[in-house]
Amino acid sequence: MGTLDTFGWIIWGILIIYVAYKFIRSVRIIPAQDVYIVERWGKYHKSLGAGFHLLVPFMDKVAYILTLKEEAIDVPTQICITRDNVQIRVDGVIYMRVMESEKAAYNVTDYRYALIQLSQTTMRSVFGHLDLDKTFEERESINSQIVSVVSAAAQPWGVQVLRYEIQNITPPKTVVESMEKQMTAERDKRAVIALSEGDKFAAINKSEGLKQELINHSEGEKQKRINEAEGEAAEIRSIALATAAGVRKIAEAVRQPGGADAVRLSIARDYLEKFSLLGRKETSLILPLDISNPGNVLASLETILKKK
Repeated sequence: MGTLDTFGWIIWGILIIYVAYKFIRSVRIIPAQDVYIVERWGKYHKSLGAGFHLLVPFMDKVAYILTLKEEAIDVPTQICITRDNVQIRVDGVIYMRVMESEKAAYNVTDYRYALIQLSQTTMRSVFGHLDLDKTFEERESINSQIVSVVSAAAQPWGVQVLRYEIQNITPPKTVVESMEKQMTAERDKRAVIALSEGDKFAAINKSEGLKQELINHSEGEKQKRINEAEGEAAEIRSIALATAAGVRKIAEAVRQPGGADAVRLSIARDYLEKFSLLGRKETSLILPLDISNPGNVLASLETILKKK
């Protein structure tokens, strides 16, 4: 009897502890941005938000604890085949948030795993429509397509896909080597083109400078000749005006008393001076008059002056 009583007290003690534990667990304090899914007798009862809540012991049970915070889920690396049959390794990150906790708890077994699988299949499909070169250029377009497809599929799960980011695109080593050679060739090509363009512009600038120099030189020569011609013309005009003035002065002087005698005297003197030069070897003269008779010469000059 003593043994049975002791065993009975142990059972009662266990039951009391269990009941106390259930009553304690019926008091729940839920942190912010968390949601507790409560089931009553195994059926969905309600969703509890942040705050203090009391559950009915032995009837209510917290079946799921979900967070409403934005989550970043790594999408593992997978192999994708591009349109030009190149195998590349791609990984990424998907950003999502639970919007309807009841759907996220009951419409899908594991929404995180489902989103990862859906993102991978969508990524393989998108990359299959692009060439390798385009995959590096159109990351934003690829991300947008994946978000669009995954968001539409995740609506029944009560999950909102905010964005998707491709982390790494890793082509095979042989393709990387080919791309590096191509980039080296492109750089060399651009360098040669740039050098040739520089030589071209240098030659053009040099020829333009030479052309401008020749134009400036010719313009200077032209202006020089114009100035010389204008100077000579001005000189000729000045000499002509001076000569005309001198002739007028002589004519006026001749008309004065004794002017004719002065003219004859001057002519005779010049005649004798020029006549004295005939003995030189370097002197050549054309003598239209009879030099042996100076009187005739003077008479001829006097006749010409009288006519004038």
